[in-house]
Amino acid sequence: MDDIRHIDAHRSDDVVAGTGIAAGDRDGARSVEEGAPGRELARDAALDAARATLLDLGWRRTTLTEVARRAGISRMSIYRAWPDRETLLGDLLTREAAGLLGVLRDEDTGRAAATPARIAADLRALLGALRANELFSRVLQLDPEIVLPYLFQRRGRTQDLIAELLGTEIADGQRAGVVRRGEPIALARAVLLTAHGFALSASTMIDADVDQACLDDALERAVVGLLAPTDTAGRSGR
Repeated sequence: MDDIRHIDAHRSDDVVAGTGIAAGDRDGARSVEEGAPGRELARDAALDAARATLLDLGWRRTTLTEVARRAGISRMSIYRAWPDRETLLGDLLTREAAGLLGVLRDEDTGRAAATPARIAADLRALLGALRANELFSRVLQLDPEIVLPYLFQRRGRTQDLIAELLGTEIADGQRAGVVRRGEPIALARAVLLTAHGFALSASTMIDADVDQACLDDALERAVVGLLAPTDTAGRSGR
């Protein structure tokens, strides 16, 4: 991940000592540090610029300097808001995932209690939306190493957002008596672990014998089996 942590700072004679920021960048551009709502507008502009840059160049060639240029924001402001590229990427992916999850939350409004089948269907729809999303697809196509830390070292905010949504649905189903007993967040994370392979490696399992729909059907059955109430109360408890 060293390449992700790297900050591109082009050196010149008028660079402010110790900052990697050209003195001329301190004025004449919008600042992410401005007060709201200007600050939020500048932040959104920076994230929009980062998204466009990643789609155009891939993450390896995306620099904070290029993001600042595209956003019309001073480099000093970019470095203050995001000290390194990894932080910026985290905020960008979180915003993208939150938008996709927002659609599912809106669809859940006013619906009946979540059953294992509905939770499985919602997860299937979410994974389909992630596969269709141009930003996530671009990351997996050009820079798959970006996701490795979130599979082997730590959870990311995107994973926590999905687990939170699943946990809410699971708790709702438990109150209605249609989802097995257990700590909702633990069950949600188990579902998320089940989904990881389908989200990231499904393409390696698709061929003339198995298509995406077959795998999605299998995922739904696996999630239903994980969440369905068991016959023995002791086995379904924590």
